[in-house]
Amino acid sequence: MSGLLALLDDVAGIAKVAAASVDDVISQAAKAGAKAAGAVIDDAAVTPKYVQGFQPARELPIVWRIARGSIKNKLLFLLPIGLLLANFAPWVITPLLMLGGAYLCFEGAEKVYHLFVPHHHDVDEPADLVKDPAHLEEQKVQGAIKTDFILSAEIMTIALAEIPDSNIWMEGATLAAVAIGITVAVYGSVALIVKADDLGLLMSSKGRLGLTRALGRGIVKAMPGFLKGLMIVGTAAMLWVGGSIVLHGADVLGLSWPYDTIHHIAEDAAHAVSTAQGFVKWAVTATLDGIFGLALGLLLIPVATKVLVPAWSALRGGKARAKH
Repeated sequence: MSGLLALLDDVAGIAKVAAASVDDVISQAAKAGAKAAGAVIDDAAVTPKYVQGFQPARELPIVWRIARGSIKNKLLFLLPIGLLLANFAPWVITPLLMLGGAYLCFEGAEKVYHLFVPHHHDVDEPADLVKDPAHLEEQKVQGAIKTDFILSAEIMTIALAEIPDSNIWMEGATLAAVAIGITVAVYGSVALIVKADDLGLLMSSKGRLGLTRALGRGIVKAMPGFLKGLMIVGTAAMLWVGGSIVLHGADVLGLSWPYDTIHHIAEDAAHAVSTAQGFVKWAVTATLDGIFGLALGLLLIPVATKVLVPAWSALRGGKARAKH
């Protein structure tokens, strides 16, 4: 009897440890995921454009296909690579974070730039291919998954940098929780967004109550403005988070004066008010980080368009010629 009680006590102890480990994973995943807010918001803001122009019946299947590609990106490719870097080449994490932050700054600045300098994309596909819905859907899905890979790499790298030192299994479990949680949150939100107008139309035409029909019409009218607002928030988040990542990385690598200058300005602003000092400090820091991110992104636009894109196009052209 005493042996059975001892066994049950051991089982209870193991269960407590397991429960504590699960709590730690969830807690660390929540904190790490919060740090990736800019990339997450951008992911949610960018994805709805990939279902525009398709029949309503194809919208959710397309979102589902992109979501599956996203979880594959995170779990099969980015998670193992991240764990290997964290455990065998941790010095690479900060430069990679800065590279991802610079990309966020570039993306955000490009969106701001195109508000003032509109541009048009030329369609390179033959007309018969563009008119083929199946081909167009496949093209859109693959493009979305490639874009998601970049954003997911940023999310996973940011999350990895925020995980406290622990064993590789805890890091892997935390990253997996971040990957699954963020994918569900992003693409669940995207699914709701792309079907909101359909729901509004249904409510406005089939609603039994006048209030229901009025609410449906309100949803339909509000969606274009909501999508535009989401894009603005996503752009601001990209600039803020991207600028913050680059500044913090520079501080870690020894170039501390930009980070310290912003920190001191935010501290002075907070001390200048009597209430909400924490919010003022955060707001000033985020604003200055965003301004820095915008400036860096604007500097990167000509580098990308005049150097990187032509070099990549020439490389692809050379490979195509070699293949033929």
